[in-house]
Amino acid sequence: MKRRVVVTGVGLVTPLGTGVEKSWKNICAGMSGVGLISRFDTSDFSVKIAAEVKDFEAEVYFEKKAAKHLDLFVQYGLAAAGMAVKDSGIVIDEDNCGRVGVITGCGMGGLPTIEVCHKVILERGPKKVTPFFIPMVIPNMPSGHISMLLGSKGPNLSLSTACAAGTHAVGESYRHIQSGECDIIVTGGAEAVICATGVSGFSAMKALSTRNDDPTAASRPFDKDRDGFVMSEGSGMLVLEELEHALARGAKIYAEISGYGLSSDAYHIAAPPEDGEGAIRCIRMALRDAGIEPEQVDYINAHGTSTQLNDRCETLAIKTVFGDHARTLAVSSTKSMTGHMLGAAGGIESVFTALSIKDQIAPPTINLQEASPECDLDYVPNQARKMDIRYALSNSFGFGGTNAVIAMKRFDG
Repeated sequence: MKRRVVVTGVGLVTPLGTGVEKSWKNICAGMSGVGLISRFDTSDFSVKIAAEVKDFEAEVYFEKKAAKHLDLFVQYGLAAAGMAVKDSGIVIDEDNCGRVGVITGCGMGGLPTIEVCHKVILERGPKKVTPFFIPMVIPNMPSGHISMLLGSKGPNLSLSTACAAGTHAVGESYRHIQSGECDIIVTGGAEAVICATGVSGFSAMKALSTRNDDPTAASRPFDKDRDGFVMSEGSGMLVLEELEHALARGAKIYAEISGYGLSSDAYHIAAPPEDGEGAIRCIRMALRDAGIEPEQVDYINAHGTSTQLNDRCETLAIKTVFGDHARTLAVSSTKSMTGHMLGAAGGIESVFTALSIKDQIAPPTINLQEASPECDLDYVPNQARKMDIRYALSNSFGFGGTNAVIAMKRFDG
């Protein structure tokens, strides 16, 4: 018999606030975290907007000297993980440390540090590059540092599956606990690549919104006037725990992880197939793993990037899987408020999905003034909705055609 897995702790660092309470309050209020880029001079850039984390204070979480040797994505991941562990109340010691793991997702690693060190090489020579360069930028540094911080000696993994990385991390953590390899795993995603190179690259692909004159309205999933996604940054971390282990210590439970799906489009490096076939198989796999029928799902936290292709294809996939029930589902994109956090998106949206179930509220899709003709579902436009949520899904689809879906349910004992 498969072991049951529950969420017992959450942590968030987002453009809507550092800390779960602040971020979630602003999400439910329909606030936007998008503004003009402050990290670098955008004079020569066609894209001048992003969703930056504005209130993060490194010294709250690290000694000043230590923070200097941690790229921002690692700092965000460590801070969010620390919040989640504190929230869960777990204690890791010599008796249980081998049963506690860390699995994180990251799309791009320490790109801003790569920029800085490349400039050092060009201007001052290779001997001036810091010895901390490589340990600062490789994508597994959040999982490594979190493990060292906690003293956890179970699985220590980092997944790099583009915009699906955070969701894959949560799903693989679920499977590790379900199979009996671990009792507790700290999981989620972290990303921080709002830098000249990152923005230039996505801008060259014509993937980003250029609504520079109205930043807060730039991320507009499913809207007919959407023109691309808004780059973002942050971290979302969860503590997943085997149910009996959680109950034995009297832990609070946000939600239960009930299913996980993953698939490949095998189609294109950046575009989904027009029929949404890979996403369809992924959603169906998550439902099958959860042992539920499509009609039992009440809410979907959509990938919802605000690009023409994704929003159309994701809507088609939902309609194909859910049939007539698609019309009664609540589907919303929190990226309308947070922007797109790339490899961190799935971790943050898994936290939002757990909070949606706990508080029985569907976050809104803001900036939805007039939906595209092909985007014809209930996207919870502009205002959060109190509703009964028993089962919910969180969708993530990444470059390379990689897909991930998590199913969660309300914990009723």
